[in-house]
Amino acid sequence: MTRTGKLLPFILFIATTLFFISCNSSQSSDDDQSLNSIPDTTFVDSPEEIKEELTGTDIRLEKDIRYDKYLLNDEYAYKDTTRHFQWDKIREHIAVIENAMAEGGKWGVLSNYKNMNKEAPTVADFVRNEYKRVSDQFGVERYQSAPLYSADGDTTLVRYGRDGWLVKLPDSDTTEMVRINGISFEGEYLVPKRYIKSWGDSILFDKVVAVDVTNQNISTLEKTGDTWQILSMTHATTGVHNPPYAQETPTGIFAVQEKKAKMLYTKDGSSELAGFAPYASRFTNGAYVHGVPTQYPNQSIIEYSNSLGTIPRSHMCVRNASSHSKFVFDWATVKQSVVIVID
Repeated sequence: MTRTGKLLPFILFIATTLFFISCNSSQSSDDDQSLNSIPDTTFVDSPEEIKEELTGTDIRLEKDIRYDKYLLNDEYAYKDTTRHFQWDKIREHIAVIENAMAEGGKWGVLSNYKNMNKEAPTVADFVRNEYKRVSDQFGVERYQSAPLYSADGDTTLVRYGRDGWLVKLPDSDTTEMVRINGISFEGEYLVPKRYIKSWGDSILFDKVVAVDVTNQNISTLEKTGDTWQILSMTHATTGVHNPPYAQETPTGIFAVQEKKAKMLYTKDGSSELAGFAPYASRFTNGAYVHGVPTQYPNQSIIEYSNSLGTIPRSHMCVRNASSHSKFVFDWATVKQSVVIVID
């Protein structure tokens, strides 16, 4: 056999092998293109939507005045100055409430009205204020407050929590010491269970009473859809710093805790009844939003006082026209309403 004859079978083998390799390579390429043409969503997790916290600029306000007696403008004259409604500050406080509601969870309210749940222990770094009462480094008095302990569980009393402050309850409330997260204040603490009103997780705060201790005015707002409607804008008189009895109205966010058609009050330094304030809605300690006080022996409700909207002069409460306090009394509901006090 010639040399060429001997090589021919080998050449045919190589050619056949290359042909099949080429075909298989082409088929593989076609298959890859076919797979790539179908989006594979089976194993791809869609990114979770991250909700950003609201700020004051996200809160939309509109006027829908329902109480128009003694109605004030956004800006109004007072003596030789101009006073106004601080809508930006009100928006910021409403944003805090909105964000807390968006987080969900169980709500609670610090409660120790008239020390009914026992006087709180003395905090280590206390001071005695001008009213001769024990107070913490934040200016919160022991009287009518809840003791707040370190969340580390070392039973260290850190500070006091005002009656009426809103909190969240992240854990079970069956234990004696309940873990809380502050809404009206910052931080996480432990507090004895008896100082907590547990309101559950189905809470919708859609009504706000906004009190301005600087401009001496009051407004009410209610959420409708994505908008907060301004329902009233009128004069108010807040608490004055005047030891040993009259105190400032504390600033912050508080829950409306109870309502009284008549809030009886006593003479300073005495247990003798002095009169009543009509249509009272309590938000912290002995502080109420109420109408013009009536002193005994008078018994009739007084509608208005020329001192409203002037300077602070009450004992901590927020006075307003009695018809407006009735509007608040009828409209605001416990577990649905908050009082925002700004300066």
